[in-house]
Amino acid sequence: MIPVSVVIITKNEAEIIAATIAMAQLITNDVVVIDNGSTDGTLQIAESYGCSVYQKAWDGYGANKNKGIALAKHDWILSIDADEVADEELIQSIRGLKFDNPQTVYDIRFRSYFAKKLIRFGKWGRDHHVRLFNRTAVKWIESPVHETLITPQGVKVKSLKGHLHHYSVNNSTECRNKALYYAKLSAQSCYNNNKKATFTKLYLSPIFNFIKNYIFYLGFLDGKEGWQIAKSAIKHTRLKYYFLKKMEAVGKPKPYTENKLAYTYPQVEQLV
Repeated sequence: MIPVSVVIITKNEAEIIAATIAMAQLITNDVVVIDNGSTDGTLQIAESYGCSVYQKAWDGYGANKNKGIALAKHDWILSIDADEVADEELIQSIRGLKFDNPQTVYDIRFRSYFAKKLIRFGKWGRDHHVRLFNRTAVKWIESPVHETLITPQGVKVKSLKGHLHHYSVNNSTECRNKALYYAKLSAQSCYNNNKKATFTKLYLSPIFNFIKNYIFYLGFLDGKEGWQIAKSAIKHTRLKYYFLKKMEAVGKPKPYTENKLAYTYPQVEQLV
């Protein structure tokens, strides 16, 4: 096996976690699972595959990924989510690396799915992220959402062949709920970074997001699923800045707490 650890964060992922782990174990025998209170058999499945399983309090995506990185055996980390499955081409690409330069990080392309349909266009069809890196050089920013890697100057980004297959949502209801959930987390992140809910952000950004995803990125070619994704994008942007505006009005919000959406406002349900 190569000197790479795979780190996965989970909560109630029994439906997909076995496939994710099975492919990860073609890369390494060190698969670390950081779980946040699963009740559906996720823990038992991960343990049955011989993973190192830890139950940790939820402190945000970046923070919990860093917890897993700290518990890994190797310095080289492949960080994936429970609904992301490596394909054979990606596995072979990773196996062929020399792992001799910790100042290099590796960008991986995604293939995203709405239910079982591959999404080829729109923002989902262009998705890629740095997911393979050396923990001595980089780590995750510990923000509530949209975690990114802290990379010092001099770090080189290289692309790998192959894909992570992201089984994102199973239906339109799940797509809608995710838009609401991530809008709340994104609003918190904006508030913490002193960003403002301007008129442009509140009223023009949602429309631009829809046009970009559905027209410019050809999301309409994905049929009804492309339409659902584009609607989700406009909803996410609109709600994000709505929540941010409310936070600005009431002052500093309560801290993010485990297993809870950060903020609840009385008019939220009227918007979704």
